[in-house]
Amino acid sequence: MSTPRPPALRLESSWLPASDERAQAYTLTLKNLSSKPISDFTLCISGPGRVDPAVQIEGGTIGRRLSNFTEFLTPEDFVLEAGKTWTLSISALSWPFHHWTDGATSAYVAFADGTTLSLAVEPTRSLANNAPLKRGAEIYPVPVNPPVPVSIVPWPNQVSVSGRRSLPPGLALNAGEPSAVAAAQAFTALVDHLFAVEGIVRPAAEGGMPVMLDIVEGFAPEAYTMAFSGDLVRISATTQTGLLYGLITLGQIWRGAHLYPHAFKFPTDGTISDEPSMGWRGLHLDVARQFYGKAEIKKLLSILAWNKVNRFHWHLSDDEAWRVEIEAYPALTEIGAWRGHGLAVPPLLGSGPERTGGYYTKATVREIVAHAKELGIEVVPEIDVPGHCFAMQQAIPELRDPAEVGSYFSVQGFPDNCINPAREKTYEVLETIFRELIELFPFKTIHIGADEVPLGAWSGSPEALGRLREIAGDATAEAHAKRLNVITNTHGADDIVGSGAAVLQAVFLERVQKFLAEEGCITGGWEEAAHGNVIDKSKSYLCGWRSVEVSAALAGEGYEMVVCPGQVYYLDMANSPDWDEPGASWAGWSEPETLYNFDPVEGWTDEQKKKLRGIQACIWSEPMTDRAVFDRLVFPRISALAESAWTKPSDKSWERFKAVAGLMPILYAYP
Repeated sequence: MSTPRPPALRLESSWLPASDERAQAYTLTLKNLSSKPISDFTLCISGPGRVDPAVQIEGGTIGRRLSNFTEFLTPEDFVLEAGKTWTLSISALSWPFHHWTDGATSAYVAFADGTTLSLAVEPTRSLANNAPLKRGAEIYPVPVNPPVPVSIVPWPNQVSVSGRRSLPPGLALNAGEPSAVAAAQAFTALVDHLFAVEGIVRPAAEGGMPVMLDIVEGFAPEAYTMAFSGDLVRISATTQTGLLYGLITLGQIWRGAHLYPHAFKFPTDGTISDEPSMGWRGLHLDVARQFYGKAEIKKLLSILAWNKVNRFHWHLSDDEAWRVEIEAYPALTEIGAWRGHGLAVPPLLGSGPERTGGYYTKATVREIVAHAKELGIEVVPEIDVPGHCFAMQQAIPELRDPAEVGSYFSVQGFPDNCINPAREKTYEVLETIFRELIELFPFKTIHIGADEVPLGAWSGSPEALGRLREIAGDATAEAHAKRLNVITNTHGADDIVGSGAAVLQAVFLERVQKFLAEEGCITGGWEEAAHGNVIDKSKSYLCGWRSVEVSAALAGEGYEMVVCPGQVYYLDMANSPDWDEPGASWAGWSEPETLYNFDPVEGWTDEQKKKLRGIQACIWSEPMTDRAVFDRLVFPRISALAESAWTKPSDKSWERFKAVAGLMPILYAYP
């Protein structure tokens, strides 16, 4: 008996911007390419774009809607005949589409018998722009006559080299002290990971040029000097990381002369003296919206090291998923790490009906953290609380008041996604989780998120309203209760300053930060962690994401700041406003040159600058289903960020950077 073949279906989508004469329209067309009719089915899609709660739709109705997952119902008794199409036209979206990645990135049909059929999804077409869609990193060509004789990113403090010698076949590393030996081993593993066939490190027997590694007291922790002298190079530093950074600079010089011998040289004489201008040079990666396997994370860390980036902010939880093993609560990964049709978390952001996702075991985390440490990178885990906890609550429902009624929604369209600050169970669970995390992350800096709590959070919780009444009085509690079932977040994340939600969040933040401090940890948070001014500023720092002005104001209040404004340093934002560029648009757009020339402390006073830890780029993964989109959005902007954090502003040059940036490694190298 043969198995019946599934019907052949294809989904096409298009976007028509609004004009004076017409409303915007997002059109979905399901085509039945088979020879048989189909009925009793629903169409399910997901992608960065979201259908608005105030649905305006022609051709069908909405079934289930959760964030960017939408189920479309056919008209009553509808049959999609062979060779025919079903068309849906949607004019109410949470925001207008601006880029080809905004539309559906996955789709499937669910039948009444419980089976599903995945659909091939082409990028959404714009009816106002038919330019070829861009994917893959933009590689800047190396000019015939670059403005500098050696290829280095980020550019060092002082470069004074001369002469040109024939390129040695490779570098023979000579180290005696344990820190120098460790630096040599780390560099050897690094170049083998990134450029295995180039043979950058090779013994004298294969023609390797001697490179002497000296531990010398008196350097800053990440500083080094390099001296060229005929057939010898000597690198000096006080720390393993300093020596490693010197070797990375030398490796970049070697690769430039190797790959572009007419443009770059390998010097015979001179010195390079170098140290960073900022101590915190970071990259944030969201692994909740899209999952990245161990191999991807380790190679990304190697690329960060090649850019001398020294902080990896690992966003391990969000509404869409929970990604780290916690032995005390196995349901976090059994339930929260997976998405699929019929599961607690539905397909989102390009995942299909099949069970997909993943998480990092403790063994994997230890391996990644050790790899990062060898490369001079400290890892900061983030568990985003009290908001952004939809997946966490599916696994541990006790984090919600059982008597809570009604709903509130986050800016991303998740209902009731905040764990309850009035429940003792909340702190019992979090303290258990954080204790397990602290054992995994020896940097002892834990980021707790604290961003984007909705204005109506906990407005239907008797426990939370009772706690609010105790703290702020009857009037505040009653005003907050009136926010129940009121749709907010209509034009971006709510500003909750002065609200009952902010008061309750402050109660939560004060207790969690105090616990982490007692465990010997620094607490990180997004800028909203300043709500209530309750966390200990001497044992915490904030990531300022809205604007430089907000970061400056918080620095003026005494908070240590890592500056990462979305308009420039969020690498999920598109490179231009054009439809053919992938990426998000809610914070604007930022081409590499804009990011490179951006001043993260413009307008700051000298006192405010004393609170600057540094800067970091942030990768949010909503549009990253296609890894070629990752390459397009991240490279070369991560190198531009790295140079902004390392090189003195007076020594920066876009033309020099652009001439060399094409030599920097990228993660996937997809076309």
